[in-house]
Amino acid sequence: MQDLDELDELNRRFETAPATDIVAWAVQTYGARLCLTTSFTDTLLIDLATSVAPDVEVVFCDTGFHFPDTYDTLRRAQVRYGLNLTVLRPADDRLAVWADGADVCCGLRKVEPLDRHLRSSRDAWMSGLRRVDSPERAATPIIHLDRRGLVKVNPIATWTDADVEAYLAEHDVIVNPLVSQGYPSIGCWPCTQPAEGDDIRSGRWAGLAKSECGLHV
Repeated sequence: MQDLDELDELNRRFETAPATDIVAWAVQTYGARLCLTTSFTDTLLIDLATSVAPDVEVVFCDTGFHFPDTYDTLRRAQVRYGLNLTVLRPADDRLAVWADGADVCCGLRKVEPLDRHLRSSRDAWMSGLRRVDSPERAATPIIHLDRRGLVKVNPIATWTDADVEAYLAEHDVIVNPLVSQGYPSIGCWPCTQPAEGDDIRSGRWAGLAKSECGLHV
């Protein structure tokens, strides 16, 4: 476990480093105690991580409310990468919670299963958060301690939209078909609409005072 001074030094070191170097550091440091999470909006982070460590654990929170396109993207990724995939699902008594509101639903279908998995078996995890995603993410560090006290690594935190587009094209990355239909950020179908304007997350929980599901708080 890194202390805060070490994390500050790592953030300075990695601010201009290639994302693969950041992934390599995480893999070398944490080994099997590391995983990455994905919503299968695309497979960019999977492509990056598996190029360094083909057996890295890929974690997907299956809420039961994902679009069919998302499950299809998962299947295509499994065929291409042979993923070391862990699918997390809510406990049976958590299934009928959507009517209780988005915060409750996200908490029980996504946050609780991921918390349980990370706390039980992992020291660090990677996500695809980027600073340009939203104002709330503008200060996203590359490496930090999450609310559980685990190390969280955001290898593409500094990437611009142009960086993403260039990588997707160069590596023929699998992209969820909904992206081309106006859904640049994809969650569960009851709470996801096409985005408006340049705010890629404007279609998430539209009309609600909510911008995050809770996984990245």
